[in-house]
Amino acid sequence: MPSLSIFSRKPFSQMKLVFSLSMMVLLATTGPKVKAQDSSELLGRWDISVEGKTGDYPSWLEVRKSGHKTLVGSFVGQFGSARPISEIRFDGEEMRFQIPPQWENRDRDLVFEGTLAEGKLSGVATDSEGGLLKWTAVRAPALKRKGSPVWGEPTPLFNGKNVSGWRSRFEDRPHGWEVVDGLLSNVRPGVDLVTTDKFEDFKLNVEFRYPEGSNSGIYLRGRYEVQIEDNFGDDPDSHKIGGVYGFLTPSLNAAKPAGEWQTMEITLVGRALTLVFNGERVLDRQSIPGITGGALDNLEGQPGPLMIQGDHGPVEFRKIAIALPKE
Repeated sequence: MPSLSIFSRKPFSQMKLVFSLSMMVLLATTGPKVKAQDSSELLGRWDISVEGKTGDYPSWLEVRKSGHKTLVGSFVGQFGSARPISEIRFDGEEMRFQIPPQWENRDRDLVFEGTLAEGKLSGVATDSEGGLLKWTAVRAPALKRKGSPVWGEPTPLFNGKNVSGWRSRFEDRPHGWEVVDGLLSNVRPGVDLVTTDKFEDFKLNVEFRYPEGSNSGIYLRGRYEVQIEDNFGDDPDSHKIGGVYGFLTPSLNAAKPAGEWQTMEITLVGRALTLVFNGERVLDRQSIPGITGGALDNLEGQPGPLMIQGDHGPVEFRKIAIALPKE
């Protein structure tokens, strides 16, 4: 039996410390190791829910690779358009990115930090005012469809008499929409107008006009804004009339001058959008990547209402009709 005299040279407390350190080294070298997740686990599109100061609101994130290693992406906040992310840092579990302020009256970068676990993201964001906001994210659905729908007969969503079938976006704030001479008019701009019914895939026909310098939009399923704005003669742009705000740029600007009646036929099937603007097919089965700023929610796999933007400028509609797929 080995002699125990070797321990007699050290106090018992020191012997315990040596033993503990030895066990830690042994466990570190022989115990199970947690495998870091590959960056591919972070790639793709994410629907983000942020716990805001005045209530929850939706955001959106897309993560892509630039080259073999660098992660980049795009981000949509509560308002505004999609903004590029120059780099997303990811160490196998935790991710971090920041982007500069979108508005001139903000002086802080927006910083998102989070953890990827069990296919979901969660973390804390530092907003442009320095506040901390909790957030979670799930993968955005693909919304793929099989085949092409056969459309039924169009149903009017505006009856030319009143705003029946529509409501204010905010229950505690009255909207400024009225029917004037048979036209749905944004008489007092300030609040968006939302249908009480919800829709999935559809073909929408609208006829509208606006005064010089005005700005509005139609949110499909309450999530994807087709821009309506006085941009006559401008080059086509995703932020201008006929574009899906910040995402899809029309092939040409088919707008008429302010004050003239204009038409849009908008077909949405899954994420695929086709837009015929004043008789010109300016978007042809283009995929909408994600929600645009100002969306009602980011529940992309569910039906949603139509929403007409009413917080920017005046606009009038004389026709709003929708056709749904035949069963």
